[in-house]
Amino acid sequence: MINIRPRRGLTLIETLVVIAIISVLLGLVLAATQRVRSTAARSQCQNHLRQLGLGLSNYHAAHGQLPAGVNRGIDPGTFPLMSWHVQLLPYIEQDAVWQQATNAANVQPYPYTQLPHPFATAIRIYGCPADERVQSAVWARNRLLVALTSYLGIAGTRHSQRDGALYYNSRVKLTDITDGTSNTLLAGERPPSPDMWIGWWYAGYGVDATGTGDTVLGARERATPLGYQDIPDCGPGFTRFQPGRLDDTCAAMHFWSLHSGGANFLFADGGVRLLRYEIADMLPALATRAGGEAVLLPE
Repeated sequence: MINIRPRRGLTLIETLVVIAIISVLLGLVLAATQRVRSTAARSQCQNHLRQLGLGLSNYHAAHGQLPAGVNRGIDPGTFPLMSWHVQLLPYIEQDAVWQQATNAANVQPYPYTQLPHPFATAIRIYGCPADERVQSAVWARNRLLVALTSYLGIAGTRHSQRDGALYYNSRVKLTDITDGTSNTLLAGERPPSPDMWIGWWYAGYGVDATGTGDTVLGARERATPLGYQDIPDCGPGFTRFQPGRLDDTCAAMHFWSLHSGGANFLFADGGVRLLRYEIADMLPALATRAGGEAVLLPE
């Protein structure tokens, strides 16, 4: 007589244990994958800033000065609100877009009122890969198709002080940066506002017709810009370098990023570093070109 043993299946407890182990392993894999993606995005973001630094260096070599953070538009070949991003186009291999921009400047006083213009042309190195919104043209308040930037020129402590390197109608030479090019910032990260109304790379009006918030920004701007209705009451006083949120319009008035722990900044010597939020009190000193401050950044 053949003795047939019944097959033993998994008990409910054993099944739950297996599921729990698989869930933990999946969680570890997903977390590791996310870390790799975040690291890659941060590295690519820094590379974009380095390319902008090279473009600014080439512009300086050709013109003997850095581009105006925002041009007031009275010089030949310029238009009102022409940003440093626009002026940099020939020096980052974007000659076709530059030609389109100059053509627009010759036929219309404000380049976003008519076509053709590059207002909705997304420039790859003007956006950080961590923010999907800057990778292509988007609708700002469902009213205007625009292209955005993650990188703003450093206007100084506040844009009204004009003590940085890139601000309204600036004409700064590298020799003007007496604080040292390795101790002075040229540009930094700040994601566009939730409604995409603040953060345009092409001829951004900003909060007061100086491009502030769109293409340039100070290290300590007013939390609620005077006379500007598009930012809600963000409280009295001035902003500081701190974490922000994509759904917070008030975050448009200070530097921050989607990276963990800090934001990437371009220095005047071409170097790029991720500065931690812990150095917030040092940022105003790094933002000035000739303040005479002694700044020792942590390694």
